[in-house]
Order: sequence, then structure tokens, then C-alpha cells
Amino acid sequence: MPDYLWELEHCTLCEWRCGVDRLVGERGVCGIGIPEVAAAMLHPAPPASYTIFLAGCNFRCLNCQNWEIAHYPDTHEPVRGFVDPGSMAEEALAAIRSLRGRLIGADRIFFSGGSPDPSLPYVEEVVREARKRDSRVKVNYDTNGFMTEASLARVLAISTSITYDIKAYHDDVHRALTGAPVAPVLRNAAAIARNARELLWEFRFLVIPGITVDEVRPVAAFIADIDEALPFNLLAFRPNFVLEHHPRAIQYMMEEAVREARAAGLVNVRVHGHRAVAGERPKERPPPAREGGGGLARRIAERAGCPADVRDCGTCGLQQRCPIKRYRARRSA
Repeated sequence: MPDYLWELEHCTLCEWRCGVDRLVGERGVCGIGIPEVAAAMLHPAPPASYTIFLAGCNFRCLNCQNWEIAHYPDTHEPVRGFVDPGSMAEEALAAIRSLRGRLIGADRIFFSGGSPDPSLPYVEEVVREARKRDSRVKVNYDTNGFMTEASLARVLAISTSITYDIKAYHDDVHRALTGAPVAPVLRNAAAIARNARELLWEFRFLVIPGITVDEVRPVAAFIADIDEALPFNLLAFRPNFVLEHHPRAIQYMMEEAVREARAAGLVNVRVHGHRAVAGERPKERPPPAREGGGGLARRIAERAGCPADVRDCGTCGLQQRCPIKRYRARRSA
């Protein structure tokens, strides 16, 4: 076994701190053993890169757009498997230097998933191998922020840029949507914003009708309280995974989300992904009484088989028989 994987014998890479021995087949919340590459490809989405998708994730989001990768091996989807870090580094550098790589402006290796957090030792080794070959190579780390403070320090040490998802501000909404508490995510977001501002590519927030719409302002206010110029990218939800029949975020909703973020004090707000779906603004009328975003997400999770009153995947007795991980979407936009 390579030396860099021995810490998986008692894994505490993320805030679940499962302590399982992944080297002998024990599984924590992420569900994976040794790190496995799901896929790797040139990708034009900013920042343009050679993106390595790692299998597994420490969240179980109802809206996951990469659920086949995130919930591996429960999905039984084919993946590339373990790839020697030196070979992975050479492949990435060759792709970045290729004609197509240069045409799309790819200038870095981008680690995504799922979540790269459960595969952090492997990520570090790929970066080491890549920088042996080219000391100037850039690295983007894409995260949901649910890592320990020690893991965050390691991420900062290898990264040129970080793309950081904040799913919600309030704990009930975050738990209902992801199965995890929000406190570590906000703690790590604040640490990056205060101490490693130069590494932050952007904070990203997905606008989900009825679930996270009311979270835009508190998330934006949280960021603005640190630095009003921090980059904030609002993403438009499209039907995915357990939320495959949920309404998409249409244009007027995204425009209102931008206004909310700016009203909270942010000045660097972008919007992405509404696909020019204009929709219609609802007629002015008193809003009907409705449950909050956390309640709605929890009810949707319950219909998909999650029995918990408060989703907490780290303590759930169904952790290795999770109905959310085993959900099979039949439709996506």
C-alpha cells in the first residue's frame, strides 16, 4: 500500500470523522475505500481545466447532479477505478497542453466529484507528481466545505484556486438538503475568505425554488460581513436526482436572487444557468402559508425513503443502506 494512503486506516479527513479503516473495506458516510477516479476530461466551465472527477461524497444531497459518481459504489456505475497518481498527472498535463486544451484555455488540473475531500491524500499525490513534471501547474479544488480544519490547511497548501459551494445558511435547511450540519461549511468558508482570499475563485450557491430561495440573503450577508467584494455565483437549479420532478429556477427568480444578494451587501454577484427560461412573474397576491425550505426538503427526502426527522448521515442507522444513495432518478433536465 502506498504510504500516502495509510491514513485511510483511520479516516478523519472530513467532519464526519468516521474513523473507519477504509483499507480493509470498512465504509463511512462517503462509502468509498481507496480513492477511485470516476472520469477525467477537458472541461471548459470556468476555470477551464482538465477535470478529475473522484468517486464518492460525504454529502447526500437531494439535488445531486452527479449522483451516479457521488453515490458510488451503491449506484454500480462503471468508473475508471484507482489510477496511479503519476499516470494521472501525466495524462492531465498532456491534455492541458494539447491543441484542444489550448483552444478552450485550460490551464489547471481541477479536482471535483462527488467530493474530492474523501480522496484528499490521492489528490495531494497527483499534485506532487504533476509539479515534479511542471512546477508551474495550477490546481483548482472544488469542495462542499465539509472538511476538518486540518484537511482545509492541506487543501490550501496545494491549491491555486478554490471553488466553494454553500448549500444553505440555516442548519435545518442544510441538513434537510444534504444530510449534514452547516457549521463546518460556514467555518471553513470564513477561514478561506479571511485568510486565503487570493485562492477563492468563487462561492457558489444553487437557487432551488421553495427550498433555498430564502437562503440567498442570509448566505450573501454572511459573505458580505467578511468582504463585500468576494465573488458570489448564483446557479439556477434544474431538475435532478431526488428533485427530478421539482420546478426549475426560472429567470425572474434568478433576477430576484441577484437583487437579494446585492441588498445583503455583495457587489460581485454573477448568475449562471437559467438557460434563458423566462417564465412568468407570479401575480401580486398575499403569499400562501407554507412550510420553510427545510420542511419542504425534509418532506421530499421522506418520500424518497429517508426515515429521519432530522437528517444526520453521520449517526444514521441506515448509513450503509441509505435510501437516498440508492435512489435512481428517471428524469433530468
